[in-house]
Amino acid sequence: MNFTRWSARLPGTQRRAAARADRKDRTAAPAQPAPAAGGSVPAARAEAAPAPAPAPDGPVPTLDGLSVHDTLGKVPALVAVVYGPEHRIAYVNDAYAALFGARSPGAPAREALPELTELGLLPLMDQVLRSGRPRTVKSRRITADVNAAMNLAAAPGTTPAASDTTPAADVPHQSAATDPDTRPRSGYYTFTCSPIAVGATEAKQPGVLVFAADVTDQIEAAERLRASERRQREAAVTLQRSLLPQELEQPDDLRVAATYQPGGKDTAVGGDWYDVITLGAGRTALVIGDVMGRGVRAAAVMGQLRTAVRAYARLDLPPHEVLQLLDGLASEIDATQIATCIYAVHDPNEGRLVYASAGHLPILVRDPDGTVRRAAEPTGPPLGTGGWMHTSGTIPLGPGSSAVLYTDGLVERRTEDIDEGVAALERAFAGATGSPQVMCDRLIRALGVTADHDDDVAVLVLQHPARTGHDAELFHNAALELLGGIEAAPRARAFASGVLVSWRFPTELRDLGVLAASELVANSLQHGTPPMRLRLRRTDRRLIIEVTDGDDHLPRRRRAEPADEAGRGISIIATIASSWGSRRTPGGGKAVWCEFALPAGHG
Repeated sequence: MNFTRWSARLPGTQRRAAARADRKDRTAAPAQPAPAAGGSVPAARAEAAPAPAPAPDGPVPTLDGLSVHDTLGKVPALVAVVYGPEHRIAYVNDAYAALFGARSPGAPAREALPELTELGLLPLMDQVLRSGRPRTVKSRRITADVNAAMNLAAAPGTTPAASDTTPAADVPHQSAATDPDTRPRSGYYTFTCSPIAVGATEAKQPGVLVFAADVTDQIEAAERLRASERRQREAAVTLQRSLLPQELEQPDDLRVAATYQPGGKDTAVGGDWYDVITLGAGRTALVIGDVMGRGVRAAAVMGQLRTAVRAYARLDLPPHEVLQLLDGLASEIDATQIATCIYAVHDPNEGRLVYASAGHLPILVRDPDGTVRRAAEPTGPPLGTGGWMHTSGTIPLGPGSSAVLYTDGLVERRTEDIDEGVAALERAFAGATGSPQVMCDRLIRALGVTADHDDDVAVLVLQHPARTGHDAELFHNAALELLGGIEAAPRARAFASGVLVSWRFPTELRDLGVLAASELVANSLQHGTPPMRLRLRRTDRRLIIEVTDGDDHLPRRRRAEPADEAGRGISIIATIASSWGSRRTPGGGKAVWCEFALPAGHG
């Protein structure tokens, strides 16, 4: 019965069983002529019967007649056959003899095969004999015996005498491969030791077949690939580090250190960055961020954002306004890249951090008593998402306190919730002591970050030291409330002169400080509104003079005409001071300041 026409209707096993029955029927019965086209049953699907395979001309050959020489002698790999507990030599092929020299059958491997001893294969061969299971060692380096190979090439007809103890086996005539193109070479070989039976049928002994395949090309190619990847990674890491600050600015009132560690061993570095920016008047901006993704593109976006942060910081804007500008810029740079960032400002006069966060992990602050606190909300979405109004928050950072800013690579693990990582960082931060750089290193070690860590890590630690003794004498503050009126300028000059004398400044610097205070107060009286305050601050490196008032119109330097009676105050300040600037204050007013660098060794 022919099922070919209907096999398309039979599912799975039934169709295969029908096909087998059909083949059986056709084999047993003589071929019948095909029915006429008119009397055939319409097929469910036209299928052509496969053409029968041609019958072989004779019996299928077997391998029984092949000798060891036929099967192993012409193999380019190294082959040795040993037997018995001492691993006595039964056979080595031409490739083995060409590389290591001829070997005498019947000699124990410990004496006659020193190369196997050097490679540490004898214990492995013992295991193979005991267990009856093959063993493999990969990529062992061996050096050819060049002299032995040349001697064998010169006298290929010499055959070592067989020992009387050699089992009866098909041991062929052994000769070295004399063709230079096929002769084995020094390099790397993978050795496989397999259990076999050696000898005649009546006196078989357990033995080991040692087979060594040349993998030198693969090893060298892998090494070239690793070297190429290493060079590319070094170039990528160099690019990443070149986009980070080469040397952190060190504020007068803070001690700051940072650490960056690239993640993994591939060439795709990340976009983590940090920065410290001195804003003037003793204030410092601290930044840390992380561009999502890896590779040169992420590093390039990071470099552009870091440059933009430094530019916006010079405007001395509140933290949330800086992030608002960065958010728009991130969307313009690459709409597919988003980044997290914290921008914080430290003012030593206020003893706090004012910060804004764009989807970043919270700042941790450790009080002098060791208590660690997280900076609370507000936290906005990452940069580049758009449509969000960022806001600023504050956290105290007085003398004796420390703070750490970090990226998610420090605390995020695939097997843990990120809150657990932040909690672990809190515990490590509570017990970390020493300088900021030492604290960075300790935090990285405490969180288990190694060279094989799969994510980039950036850590920024700052300390606001509590100064005592002579150090405390180098840091002073003095302030005077000014109510306005014609007596405000004389009062400001007298106050500034008295304070600078008490701080033992030299006469020239004291006169410049009094002139600067007078000009700033006069500018505030003419263009500002009460309340006004004059503040003087000294550090170990500079004198800072600042005047605040209730008007938020920022002054700018301009060229005064000869006939103008005003407009020269800011120009005078810019000429005599090391630097000057202005900013809006949170209460709606402004602050105008200038700085004088102190002579070396003063104080």
